[in-house]
Amino acid sequence: MGGINITGPEILWELPESIPLIGGQPITETMRNAWIVMLFIFLLCVFLTHRMEKVPKGKQALAEKAVMMIDNLVDGTMGPGCRSFSPYIATLLMFSFCGSLASLFFMRPVTGDLNTTLGWALITFVLITFNKIKYNGIGGYLKGFFEPVFVMAPLNVLSEVATPVAMSFRHFGNIAGGLVISTLLMAAMGALSDLILGFLPVPLLQIGLPGILSLYFDVFTSAMQAFIFSMLTMAYVGDARSS
Repeated sequence: MGGINITGPEILWELPESIPLIGGQPITETMRNAWIVMLFIFLLCVFLTHRMEKVPKGKQALAEKAVMMIDNLVDGTMGPGCRSFSPYIATLLMFSFCGSLASLFFMRPVTGDLNTTLGWALITFVLITFNKIKYNGIGGYLKGFFEPVFVMAPLNVLSEVATPVAMSFRHFGNIAGGLVISTLLMAAMGALSDLILGFLPVPLLQIGLPGILSLYFDVFTSAMQAFIFSMLTMAYVGDARSS
């Protein structure tokens, strides 16, 4: 077990210092994997929408069904007149799910980095604040911090700030926790296999339970966290529009 090494994203290289503003910026494993995931999503969208016809069939019908599902989800969660948020919600769902599934392809999950989930949560926080000001005015937005009574202002401010923090840590914690548990279990099964079945050329005990748990953490948890993060985004933004 002493050989286990669980660390954060590896720094692959740094940008040259001569580049203005971003010189010396480290390029991490998460950044590389995020671009790979974005490329995959882009190519998938191109494939599904290539040579579209008036009467959908095949992959086009699948794409249109997915769009309708997102629109219906937005309508049911945020209310009518909110379909302009559908592209953002669809992006969150796809990026979160595919980014978490990167571990199936021997890459570190994009969502296993707090920077990723915190970035999404901050975008959501901006949307929440923008919609509160848009529908209540700056005066109504500030007044909300003093409701129901003046002394609640500090708690209301804390609650506002806690929203993106809680969203980001919830998503990151579940994915990172699964990554740690899978790594520890694989190492334990490998050590046990060497101890009991050391005469075999492969660590036989690493096949089975670790694979099942990996499937759970990589697929089920990825889907659940993507859905939960998107639902929270819709709930918070929808509430900001109706408050």
